Amino acid sequence: MDTSILIQTFLAVFVLADAIGNIPVVLALTKGMMPEDRNRIIDKASIVAIAVLLLFAFGGRYILSYLEISMASLRVAGGLLLLLIALQMLRGELDTPITEEGRDVAITPLALPLLAGPGTLTTVMLFMSKTQNPHLEVVLGIVGAMFTSWLILRLANQIDKFIGVEGAVIVTQLLGFLLAALAVEIGTTGIKELFLR
Repeated sequence: MDTSILIQTFLAVFVLADAIGNIPVVLALTKGMMPEDRNRIIDKASIVAIAVLLLFAFGGRYILSYLEISMASLRVAGGLLLLLIALQMLRGELDTPITEEGRDVAITPLALPLLAGPGTLTTVMLFMSKTQNPHLEVVLGIVGAMFTSWLILRLANQIDKFIGVEGAVIVTQLLGFLLAALAVEIGTTGIKELFLR
């Protein structure tokens, strides 16, 4: 086993998933939920993210090439999705749990594109093609990074109790602004790749 690929995959996926930075997003998107319901959302998002990352690690190149989709297009789509969520946060439209509105935040935006975004998907595909047979190392790196991210996101309940209702409103507004900026950055990167390549 090549431990260097395992460590590189773990670090890359963990950093790109940015579980610590996503805690306020989890709090904003699950506002009003009971801790058990929030934990279920986090569990589901982590499982979906692992499944998507493994799918792209083994078959991402074939899927994208079959559908004639570029990574740049994925970035633009991911940026637009995040921008829509950010606008809802800034308008104060996330005051009630989104699951009550018939939407599942575990899949979008938590699993996709926050935990398993275009950057993470690209990274796992690159690591999978880096050497002759890095499959086990990449898989273990992905699972290890997502497990660590899951543990960190589970701290969201403790943070929610600590900051209180007013703190949650402030965090939601601030993060909505930052998320909008991140969405624009992701989207413009994709647009540059589409038109300047």
